[in-house]
Amino acid sequence: MSSNNFSYSLINPISVVLDKPSKDFQRGDFLKVIKKKNIERITFHYTAMDGRLKELKLPVTSSHNTELILAEGERVDGSSLFKGIIDNDVSDLYVMPEYKTAFLNPFDKGSLDFICRYLTKDGERACFAPDNILAKSYKLFHVNTELELYALGELEFYLVRDKGQNLYSILPQEAYHESAPFRKNGDILNEIIRLTSEITGAVKYAHSEVGFIETIESEIEQINGKQAEQLELEFSTKSIEEMADALVVGRWIIRNVAYQHGCLATFVPKLDENAAGNGLHVHLELKKDGKNIMRNMDGKLSEEAIRLIGGLCKYADSLTAFGNTVTSSYLRLVPDQEAPTRIYCSELNRSALIRIPLGWSNVYDLARVVNPHEESIFEGARRRQTVELRSPDGSSLVHLLLAGMTMSAEWAFKESNSLKLAEKFYVKGNSVQDEENISDFPMLPASCVESSKVLLEKRELYERERIFPSSVIEYIVNLLKKENYDLKGYERLDEIKRIMHKDLYC
Repeated sequence: MSSNNFSYSLINPISVVLDKPSKDFQRGDFLKVIKKKNIERITFHYTAMDGRLKELKLPVTSSHNTELILAEGERVDGSSLFKGIIDNDVSDLYVMPEYKTAFLNPFDKGSLDFICRYLTKDGERACFAPDNILAKSYKLFHVNTELELYALGELEFYLVRDKGQNLYSILPQEAYHESAPFRKNGDILNEIIRLTSEITGAVKYAHSEVGFIETIESEIEQINGKQAEQLELEFSTKSIEEMADALVVGRWIIRNVAYQHGCLATFVPKLDENAAGNGLHVHLELKKDGKNIMRNMDGKLSEEAIRLIGGLCKYADSLTAFGNTVTSSYLRLVPDQEAPTRIYCSELNRSALIRIPLGWSNVYDLARVVNPHEESIFEGARRRQTVELRSPDGSSLVHLLLAGMTMSAEWAFKESNSLKLAEKFYVKGNSVQDEENISDFPMLPASCVESSKVLLEKRELYERERIFPSSVIEYIVNLLKKENYDLKGYERLDEIKRIMHKDLYC
């Protein structure tokens, strides 16, 4: 049976109304949606320097006014959204909706929502806006390599809620892929999956993660004495620009769903020193003409994939400036926690900074192995290989992080020594069991202050070709320097908890 005969429920409701994919949305289409769905307002969303979605609500009062809003956008105060980067006397910016991002707001019935881009008074993309920096970096990569760069992210988070009956308890660090009744928040996770799938079209799967805290001890009243269960939402690969938006929107959805259920979702890198931290692992995938080129026909990593790894090795320590932005980030990057501490790559190894996961590269139609009676042959994508950067966490400034990773990919194809770098930083076998395997590899920064120093030393890697403005680099450096907390002396448990829990809403 053709797939066209199926009715799929988890797609953008606007696509259902218009009977067209989001990439083909036109301004006139939204007038039809407004009429059919009784839309009362349009909501503009845009990502500020704190990495969170902001919003502006505009009432729908007439067809002319609606078209004006969608054609010309609206003004916002850039000095408030980009404090420390632009001055009050030149603060006005336009926010212009990108039509393909349209969705019906599940938390505000009667609202048609868009992701917007920042434009200057001259109608040009604002060079300091994180999403525009990512767009510039991808354009540089694509023009110079004639390749496409895709990405997927893994959002790990804790759901914190009141403790219920003490039934079907989970041991600490034993909750990985647990099912009900041991997993307690399946209903919330199901709603997160549904809404994120409809809005982003990019959810791969979700599951219970390893972390579980029976009773949180904290000075913060909202979480003290409560229970925390770690979950993960993983995306499918999309173009790296689309993935950045999907991750920011995903965090917005997770927080809102949790709030509606009377609990708190936190992406804090470390919630308890004895529980797993919240990572935001990012996978990269190279394509040419829409096809994965990460492995050769013989199943070995392609030269392009190896170059990509070499670029990540070159940029790895400075990428922490965008991917590990709070003090508790460096309480997560410790040995024996499936979190990296040194710069090296390895296949399958979850302690490696850069991991080469299974990618369905030299096997296919696996269902026939366990279902030998199956008669049909599935002709799907034969190559799905990615490479994974495991250092970023829930404090990541997503657009800037992915822009930096894109710059590393472009550098890898420009510099001939990227292949040698990948070979130099490769570890074969289990690095955890053999510490000597990795003892000579450089350490990642151990604090925000160290990360800021590395970014200053390597700022040219980001500022070249005028991709990252110097004002943004200086802003990030100053942001990291403010996180100047002493992490030495773990016997001061109360102080460590204060450091971790101050970032509850990062």
